[in-house]
Amino acid sequence: MCAGCPNQMLCASGVTKQPDPNIAIVKEKLSTVKNKILVLSGKGGVGKSTITSLISRSLAASNSNINVAVLDIDICGPSQPRVLGAIGEQVHQSGSGWSPVYIEDNLSLMSIGFLLASPNEAVIWRGPKKNGMIRQFLTEVDWGSLDYLILDTPPGTSDEHLSATSYLKDVGITGAIIVTTPPQVALLDVRKEIDFCRKVKIPVLGVIENMSIFTCPKCKACDSVEIFPASTGGGRAMAKEFNVDFFGSLPLDPLLARCCDEGKNFLMEIPESPTVLALLDIVQKIVEKCEKGKEICQIDLS
Repeated sequence: MCAGCPNQMLCASGVTKQPDPNIAIVKEKLSTVKNKILVLSGKGGVGKSTITSLISRSLAASNSNINVAVLDIDICGPSQPRVLGAIGEQVHQSGSGWSPVYIEDNLSLMSIGFLLASPNEAVIWRGPKKNGMIRQFLTEVDWGSLDYLILDTPPGTSDEHLSATSYLKDVGITGAIIVTTPPQVALLDVRKEIDFCRKVKIPVLGVIENMSIFTCPKCKACDSVEIFPASTGGGRAMAKEFNVDFFGSLPLDPLLARCCDEGKNFLMEIPESPTVLALLDIVQKIVEKCEKGKEICQIDLS
């Protein structure tokens, strides 16, 4: 390593490796984004993309002055265009970069799904190409001023996660929301996701347990049927084990699943659903946690 150059690294070949210039571009591009939040799961099928859409819609609906954007970095399985009702939309390019697709006046979305010829087209890419796509999303999309940029990630701890983390490290990641379901088979992978966050120094904002109990679409009762029993205490016990906040549990509501499949706004379609009521409480906790994080940073800086 060269003397006086802490940002340079020495490659195995002995050649000094310069810092990635794209990191500085991302820092400048996202300088007007207040909160950058990753939604992680570790396990596929726990409803991570659904949770991302629910949180983003709820944040945008809570205050018309709040600007929210979703960045879908699940390159091989982009689902946000469908769950947010934007199938068939196209991305437009201007002098300031790509314009995201607007779901509401204060809710926008960018996804590779908008760049494919068909929703059924498979994305068969290796790591470097995925990395390049995420770099383009972070450097070339004209996000404007945002209160929340929520990144929907694929399961696991692979290329997409490492790319997003490396590009956002100088911008400041507000934190990660961890999504799980009650069974132990899901919790085993989610534990690895929390370990990943700690190793790459991403704060864990909290844990959401999805599909905890079943909500009857007719009578709205949701206190008796456990579709996925929590044999080891579920997400709440795991959160306590890792000393992270537990935001709450979301019941499994078939009507909510239908809204996501059809790209409808659940807040308007099923406002009295127990799942929606539980979600609004969770979103309020997320907002409070983000604001609390800013206060802590201000104290540390002083």
